[in-house]
Amino acid sequence: MAFQKPSHTFTKIHLKALRTNRINILFFLSFTVFINTLSFAQELPKPKVSIPAEKEKDTASIAIDSIIKPPIKTTEIDSTKKDSVKKKELLEGIVKYKAADYVSMNQRKQKIYMYNEAEVIYQDMQIQAGVIEIDYSKNLVYAGRIKDSTGYSQRPVFTQGENVIEPDSIVFNTETKKALVFNSRTEQQGFKVYSPITKKENDSVYFMKNGRFTTAEDEEDPEYQFITSKMKLVPNKKVIVGPTYMEIYGVPTPIALPFAFFPMTQKQTSGIIFPSFGEDSGNDRGYFLQNGGYYFAISDYLDLAVLGDYYTNGSYGLRIENNYALRYKYRGNVSFRYENLLNSERGFSDFSQSTIYNIRWSHSQDSKANPNARFSASVNLGSSSYFQESVNQLNQSSFLNNTLASSVSYSKTFVGEPQVNLSLTATHSQNTNTGDIDLTLPTLQASMGRVYPFAPKTGSKKGIIQNINFQVTTRGEYSFDTNDSIFGTSEMFDDAEIGMKHTIPLTTNFKVFDYFSVSANANLEENWTFKTVSKYYNQTDEEVVSIDQNGFDRFLTYNFGASVGTTIYGMYNFEKEGKDPKIQAIRHVMRPSLSYSITPAFDNYYETYDVIDADGTTSEVEYTRFENSLYGSPGNRYSSSIGLSLGNNLEAKIKSKDSTKTEPEKRFILNNLNFSTSYDLAADSLNISPVRVSGGTQILDNKMSINFGMTLNPYALDSNNNVINTFNINNGGSLFRLTSANLTSFSGDESAQESSSSRESARSGGRTDDLFGKSEDYADKRLSDDDKNKEDKEEKNDFYNYKMPWSMRLAYSANYGNTKRENAISSHSLMFSGDIDLSPRWTVGASSGYDFLNQGFTYTQLRFERDLLSWRMNFSWIPFSDRSSWNFFIGIKSSLLKDLKYDKRRQSDKTVGN
Repeated sequence: MAFQKPSHTFTKIHLKALRTNRINILFFLSFTVFINTLSFAQELPKPKVSIPAEKEKDTASIAIDSIIKPPIKTTEIDSTKKDSVKKKELLEGIVKYKAADYVSMNQRKQKIYMYNEAEVIYQDMQIQAGVIEIDYSKNLVYAGRIKDSTGYSQRPVFTQGENVIEPDSIVFNTETKKALVFNSRTEQQGFKVYSPITKKENDSVYFMKNGRFTTAEDEEDPEYQFITSKMKLVPNKKVIVGPTYMEIYGVPTPIALPFAFFPMTQKQTSGIIFPSFGEDSGNDRGYFLQNGGYYFAISDYLDLAVLGDYYTNGSYGLRIENNYALRYKYRGNVSFRYENLLNSERGFSDFSQSTIYNIRWSHSQDSKANPNARFSASVNLGSSSYFQESVNQLNQSSFLNNTLASSVSYSKTFVGEPQVNLSLTATHSQNTNTGDIDLTLPTLQASMGRVYPFAPKTGSKKGIIQNINFQVTTRGEYSFDTNDSIFGTSEMFDDAEIGMKHTIPLTTNFKVFDYFSVSANANLEENWTFKTVSKYYNQTDEEVVSIDQNGFDRFLTYNFGASVGTTIYGMYNFEKEGKDPKIQAIRHVMRPSLSYSITPAFDNYYETYDVIDADGTTSEVEYTRFENSLYGSPGNRYSSSIGLSLGNNLEAKIKSKDSTKTEPEKRFILNNLNFSTSYDLAADSLNISPVRVSGGTQILDNKMSINFGMTLNPYALDSNNNVINTFNINNGGSLFRLTSANLTSFSGDESAQESSSSRESARSGGRTDDLFGKSEDYADKRLSDDDKNKEDKEEKNDFYNYKMPWSMRLAYSANYGNTKRENAISSHSLMFSGDIDLSPRWTVGASSGYDFLNQGFTYTQLRFERDLLSWRMNFSWIPFSDRSSWNFFIGIKSSLLKDLKYDKRRQSDKTVGN
């Protein structure tokens, strides 16, 4: 039997000659060595093979799908010596092989042939090819393709575990362990390498000649690739190339490198982070390097990135980013940012300096870690002007944040009867406009589960007695107000307040006449304080003197209440015999409620001091020593109040557009329309409180929410615009005066709030709906959502003109005030943000708004993005305001080549202190 000469020359490998009766054994021994040493195939693909033209008649045929177990090798043993070490067998498992046409051996030529869909399986390794030939007389193993009328087919496919390679042909020497691979194609972590000739030097080093590499998805027609004369590949470790130049769609470019090194590993690896560079001419800081530093892969559970910025005028910044996670336990991240900013140059009149910082910490615990204890943290604190002045931030829109907030809490549940919950919380709230900070360090809260002392041991609770329940709640705080100018100093503790509050609510509920629900409650509250006040009038200085007195003190308050309510349903059907209207029915649900509450006057906690005016008249002034208590002071006014409220829901049953659905769809006309007011029986005047109206609905298939509210006052105003005890209708006016009104609407896409940029904005205390602009730093892959809709875009029609996907988020707000006849709109604005896919790879977006009151556009950001397959191009532009700027980026998506990019930006002209 003989093979035709292949279309390209390849070296045949020689194996040592063996005895005829051991041919089968040596075939499997040699082939096993071949498979074990073919692990290089993880990196190498695709060669060309010819096919045997005729089959030799003297060749013995072997059954297909036969299974041969490894033979036991026998050797002569010296009876005077005993070897206690047993030699390991060369074959450690069962070898399976087959071929569609034939598997044959030529004893004369010492060759084994497998033709058409040849396959060999040994342990976790498998090789499939059109033809496999083993020449065990010359240590040569060859696997190649089959040539037919249509060309070549059945190229070799080598599989080991999850690694697959498809070369054109492979020539392997089992003695030297070296190999030649023709037209190899391999991929590692998205890095695709092609080489006409590859030499396997040993098990872990491969040399390639005239190779090319790319991260493009289309290997046959890549949009870009790098051409190199020589390349060294160490699988899963590194790639080193010699002189290299870049081609774009086959056209050579002047982008060239004398050499390059690409680390390749599937493990987390420490390394240098290359900075971005540019020029900040707006504030005369000069040229800069940003976000350069080092990444520390400390462990699988912890990492650290240290980044820095430097400007040629002396400004600099430091950023530390840390992520940590332990599966089924917790995860979190810590971020610290510090910037020392200089405007202009030292010695110039416009020179200024500012030091700003920001600390963020987020920690969440897995619910599986401990069901009875939980620790969480969300910290965002720092300089009030940080986001307004920072020149290096991931969140471009955070400068609009008015508040920074933090919370660190630990909670513990003690299971039992009753259950006890304990929590410790530290909170922080900071106004970035004024710099005022409110801190609680910490807040202690303990609560006991509800206890039903008269409930039956079995069965449900019935009646007023069995439903009586109470619980005990304790809350204590150490709180103080300060400013970021003195934050961290001892002065911030001067005005600290300490207090504790114990509350015992007692409630019950029952039914009356089967349709009315009645509830009654009594509330007992005791407040502890460690600072009270004493007052007297200093006649000499003619002023009231307050003296703070430190020490424990307490006051007790209580109140009672009851309410009764019911639900009324009304239905109007539009359906008539022989007619099937679109609106089939409208249902109206009313929930009226009547309540009564009584609060005694706690006069025993009040004292008086005498004030003598200039005429010598003495008047008595009442005060309470608890007026500075953390939880408020006891009231000295008796209250007996009746409350009225009416809730309304209005919904319609609409015929479904889907003819397969038999049930109508429910649509809300009004989600709620609520009216509430009260009447104080104990008041001498102004007994009726203003009527408050609120409501809301949803439109556009529940994608837009609309909420409104107003306040209606029944009393009139005098000439000084003060409320008088006269009804407005009796003063020549209408039944009610509209004193305030508001209208808000919002529409949004929930998926937008799950994007990486939205989460980054939320961490900085900003909005998650992009209405203040989208958080973007194109050089930072953490904010890239490139693959979010990748599969959807690939599935869309190439013409794409039948549909234009888009998303829109709107927020409208209007507020009206007329408390003292000002009759003015205090605010009136519309904000919007949206994105439109002009084509599967073109996306434009905008975030802006319009202030109808001041007649001007609000902060505006325009975004353009082009998906260039292996590349991405982005342009972001803030066209006006004192923060006008733009940012252009184009770069390769792959993390291996992400430093191949062009990033150009114009920073805003804002100055420190603005």
